[in-house]
Amino acid sequence: MPTYDERLRDLEERLRHDDPGFAEAMSGGTPRPPREYRHRNAWLWLAAGLAALGIGIAVGHGLLIAAGLVVSGAAAHLFDPQRGRLHGRDIPSTR
Repeated sequence: MPTYDERLRDLEERLRHDDPGFAEAMSGGTPRPPREYRHRNAWLWLAAGLAALGIGIAVGHGLLIAAGLVVSGAAAHLFDPQRGRLHGRDIPSTR
């Protein structure tokens, strides 16, 4: 059975392999949220979709309304921290 230190080293190596930017920030003393909690692109796509939806409603343009709904719906999926599991990548659980 591995010792406590060996398990910690194994955990550190897996973290460094999964998210090198997060591991480097932790070792430097300036923590940064893990990859599955960074949603900058998701917020940008959601804002663009909602803007297109609002403009489409304001001018009464059906194609712009539909495009805004589709982009907003697709952006909502970017907030799912487990979305990589569908494509074979192993993203650690957030629980």
